[in-house]
Amino acid sequence: MSAFLIANMAPIMFGVLVLFLLSGFPVAFALAANGLFFGLLGIELGLLKPELLQALPNRLFGIMANETLLAIPFFTFMGLILERSGMAEDLLDTIGQLFGPIRGGVAYAVIFVGALLAATTGVVAASVISMGLISLPVMLRYGYDKRLASGVIAASGTLAQIIPPSLVLIVMADQLGRSVGDMYKAAFVPGLLLTAMYAGYVMALSIFRPATAPALPPEARNLRQPNGDSGVRSLLALLALAIGITYVFDYWYGVRHPKTPSDEVMIYGASVATAIAFLFAVANRKLGLNMLSRMAERVVFVLIPPLALIFLVLGTIFVGIATPTEGGGMGALGALILAMMNRRLNWGLLKQAMNSTTRLACFVVFILIGSSVFSLVFRGVNGDLWVEHLLTSLPGGSTGFLIVVNLLFFALAFFLDFFELAFILVPLVGPVADKLGIDLIWFGVLLGVNMQTSFMHPPFGFALFYLRSVAPKEIKTSDIYWGAVPFVLIQIIMVSLIIVFPQLVSVEKHADMKEQLELHIDTPTPSTPDTTPQLDFSTDDNKPSETAPPPDDTPQLKFSTEGDKK
Repeated sequence: MSAFLIANMAPIMFGVLVLFLLSGFPVAFALAANGLFFGLLGIELGLLKPELLQALPNRLFGIMANETLLAIPFFTFMGLILERSGMAEDLLDTIGQLFGPIRGGVAYAVIFVGALLAATTGVVAASVISMGLISLPVMLRYGYDKRLASGVIAASGTLAQIIPPSLVLIVMADQLGRSVGDMYKAAFVPGLLLTAMYAGYVMALSIFRPATAPALPPEARNLRQPNGDSGVRSLLALLALAIGITYVFDYWYGVRHPKTPSDEVMIYGASVATAIAFLFAVANRKLGLNMLSRMAERVVFVLIPPLALIFLVLGTIFVGIATPTEGGGMGALGALILAMMNRRLNWGLLKQAMNSTTRLACFVVFILIGSSVFSLVFRGVNGDLWVEHLLTSLPGGSTGFLIVVNLLFFALAFFLDFFELAFILVPLVGPVADKLGIDLIWFGVLLGVNMQTSFMHPPFGFALFYLRSVAPKEIKTSDIYWGAVPFVLIQIIMVSLIIVFPQLVSVEKHADMKEQLELHIDTPTPSTPDTTPQLDFSTDDNKPSETAPPPDDTPQLKFSTEGDKK
């Protein structure tokens, strides 16, 4: 029995962990208990040395000293403050009025606002609850299909999982040992493409099943001009002006600073154009210029503050001015300023946000401590080698590895949260991906998109639970589940597209900084002059020389083990 346990300790340890998790025992304590139990068992069997567990205190102090993880409470606090500052309500109302005249307009507004909230909050619960409270009654009032309404709200809220500043990407970068800023840059295009795919699904429904996504009736559009005009032309003119300013600034700045990367120049240009548009709207309102319609003015005053916050957080990270932790600190301060400007900041709001942030931060840290205990013992019993052999022996090479790993993550997402998946499985599959030559930034974004489905899986998706908690009684739980299915399929298609077209994830190719050393040894040729040094490695001075004695001016190198002899 002892020999069997020693030979199969790693798979037994992993199997017991699965049983722990399926039993409903808290994940953090299940990981730590599993690790300590098998650590003591391995010591008793002679497989491990007691000194192995002495590494645990250093691991715990390493977690507490990890500055990257500080970004999690910062971004969580920022999201909770923004969710309660009235920003989501203003955005949904304004964008809903903008897209209201077209079929599915409110659904488009939910998707657009979901992406915008994802880029400012990074918290799924805040996005889903806000849009569920504000948009779901409006969509039901104007005849939207219940499944479409619930599905589009839940799916749009999960965009916070992949669009920076996502908490998933922070954890993924930490576990894979890569830069959070690089992970954010790589995830930007897949996040926008997934948003476009959601909008494409709504468009298809509005064309082939128009009754499921009607337009807003005329009496619900309250941002029209006194003459009945929608005011969209004024907004389009302001947008064209902003695009022109961005182009001119990019050209001028690019000529003066040719070595600056194009993405940085674009961020600078967009920031300048946004500031000019906002100042123009302020002047139009204060001076009574009447050059902007009510719609254009409302869009500017509602959209510019969150866009400015996005530039403050993500722009400084992408440009390299701030680290993700510093960007999260600036974002939290910016959220407080926005809440103060909206006159929503009070002690109750701060207390509630700080309590929720503390709970989530403690949740993350305890899971990380448990996973550290588990991984220490698991590597001690060569579990990493067992996983590596198991995954590298799959047919199909790296493609087979990617398919199996994504199926594993997709299946476990039915039962586990994304934090649990990131802390338990990513440290096991990451080294294998690196050994197979897979870029870990690309791999992290791929798994991030996959783990996004963990919020949408019926019947255990957290986004579905969040929506159920705020949905009116006429929305059945089955409506929420069936409404989520098409968006889960879209997420699966997105995972497949990233595997088939890896260039969708923009990964920078860093220069190889490894020093290349070359050793050249020139061997003597017959034409070598007689002054070549002779190396004698003989240990016997009495051994006759097999070569002719060198000239007197030739240096003699002698490596004899005997003393000088006369």
